[in-house]
Amino acid sequence: MAHLKKIIAIDGMGGDNAPEAVFEGLSRFCASGFHFIVFGNDVVLKKYASSLPCGTSYEIRHTDIAVTAEMDVMSSLRLGKDSSMGLAIRAVRDGEASAVVSSGNTGLYMALAKIILKTIDGINRPAIASTIPGKKGKTVCLDLGANSECTVKNLVDFAIMGEALARSIFDKNEVRIALLNIGTENAKGSRLVKKTAEILKKLFENYVGFVEGNDLCKGNVDVIVTDGFTGNVALKTIEGTAKYIVSELKDVLSGSMLSKVGSLMAASSLRTLKNKLDPRLYNGAILLGLNGVVVKSHGNSDDVSFANAVKFTIDILKNNIFDRIQEQLEKSKIHYASECCEDK
Repeated sequence: MAHLKKIIAIDGMGGDNAPEAVFEGLSRFCASGFHFIVFGNDVVLKKYASSLPCGTSYEIRHTDIAVTAEMDVMSSLRLGKDSSMGLAIRAVRDGEASAVVSSGNTGLYMALAKIILKTIDGINRPAIASTIPGKKGKTVCLDLGANSECTVKNLVDFAIMGEALARSIFDKNEVRIALLNIGTENAKGSRLVKKTAEILKKLFENYVGFVEGNDLCKGNVDVIVTDGFTGNVALKTIEGTAKYIVSELKDVLSGSMLSKVGSLMAASSLRTLKNKLDPRLYNGAILLGLNGVVVKSHGNSDDVSFANAVKFTIDILKNNIFDRIQEQLEKSKIHYASECCEDK
């Protein structure tokens, strides 16, 4: 079964810039040792596949069906299983691939993945998790939009899954876990957050307590847990702020001759800053809680974005996160009976 870890299923038709961005992104993995199964219209896909570097290991699986943003929910779900997205997910279910990557519609992707792969036993709410850059390193943050309202059990489950993910992609045995709150003091926050904190203290030796919004990009912790509504707003705020800063810098540095001269002198430092703020370099989110590695790339991904989503997937596959999730779920059951019963 070891060879299966070298195979990734790709939705070749998902996203605004597919399939061009898909194949340009895959071209960066010509010597990676990974094999890609790309699903979509073979006539269209072959046009772009011809530009792949020699040594890129791939195959194309044909389907005429591609889910579009114009489709209503029922039509999307009815056709989805036989679409490029659905077939790529089914490749994971059937053991042909160890992971799937798509830039398609997030809501449909989650719905199809839940139907086809089912959720991990003990997890009833999958979460969207990704890494955000920080001063001292990256941090896994979840949920980023799948669940706008959560129970104590949901948040504890997110912590369990986030800890397993961070161990894998950061290659650490011990990771620091925190809850996002409106303050770091124990007395602050909602009842939901306070009760979750009580359980996390008992479940994880490296639970460090609460962090605030201004701690998100410090990199002081490895995992930050929150509900999907708050997490999505926080992520979009970070991305929007980064784009605003880059845009303002461009305007300021091109505003006068003196500014242009200054920007030329500081070109190397400015490129470094731009790369740190470039959201394409942090692309890739995993739909945690499913029986398989399901990675979401931004809908408007270009080749750089898509390549980083694939790299994110490869990092996840380095270790088996599912054994760790099951181990921690068993431990958490001890606390749910006494402290979560009224929140289920």
